[in-house]
Amino acid sequence: MLDRRTLLAAGTAAALAPALPASAQAPAVTPAFRHVTVGALRATVVNDGAATRPDATRGFVVNAQPDQVAAALQAAGTPGPALVNPYNVTIIRTPAGLVALDVGLGTSPALMVNMRNAGLDPAEVVLIAHTHFHGDHIGGLLAADGSAAFPNARIAVPEGEWNFWMDPGEESRASEARRPAFANARRRFAPYQGRITRFAPGAQVAPGITSVATHGHSPGHVSFLVADGDAQLLVIGDAITTPALFMANPEWYPVFDMDPAMAVATRKRLLDQLATDRIAVVGYHFPMPATGTVERAGTGYRLVPLV
Repeated sequence: MLDRRTLLAAGTAAALAPALPASAQAPAVTPAFRHVTVGALRATVVNDGAATRPDATRGFVVNAQPDQVAAALQAAGTPGPALVNPYNVTIIRTPAGLVALDVGLGTSPALMVNMRNAGLDPAEVVLIAHTHFHGDHIGGLLAADGSAAFPNARIAVPEGEWNFWMDPGEESRASEARRPAFANARRRFAPYQGRITRFAPGAQVAPGITSVATHGHSPGHVSFLVADGDAQLLVIGDAITTPALFMANPEWYPVFDMDPAMAVATRKRLLDQLATDRIAVVGYHFPMPATGTVERAGTGYRLVPLV
């Protein structure tokens, strides 16, 4: 079993990811949801659609050559060069109500439709806890008219993430490409003012749900350890994405990692612990059903889907 104290301690010591254009939107993902039992808790991974990167061999993996990326995709059974990138939101049913870990891209009704099909009423979401503030994780905070999409929800955010994206100084120093992410974060959280709390890594955001520092992809990125007794599930956000690439090759990093060196160190630490402790994991950008365990494979790792 994962040593929870070790994971939390290691994590504590330890640009906006733009949506692809509408023309690149992929068909609905199947299955649309997956229930996972975690002791007396139930987690449901709900898909919010997907986008297709037309050629993942170029410009996506910063420190690998196109032929290396193509070979990795083929080894994983993905023909390439196109890569489907899903958006998967994890929702935990607790005695107090539903807790959503991120809220998707928000450009289509997919999340709301799939939640209802999974037996989850969006009106029952009492808390939204965020891994980080890239647009495909906070877009779903707003309804089409700009109001709060989850009017009954409180918001919990990593303090490091909030401090970065709400800092005018950071915004002034940001590249022109990244600067819109600051305004986007302000706009997405605006309808929830008065209901936003900040937490430090290691804090319990809800009963059975504890934050874990997994910085690097973004300045304050966290994962969430969902636990009840010996049953555990780690919801990793974007700390590890696209298993065919970044599990198989942990030292590779995608263009969206804001601090590549830290992101790689975080990824390698997580993969080692997940493979050693056989804890179940959920990946925001894993192929649905987006859940599994990690095992060592050669010089890297692979995802073994849950049955």
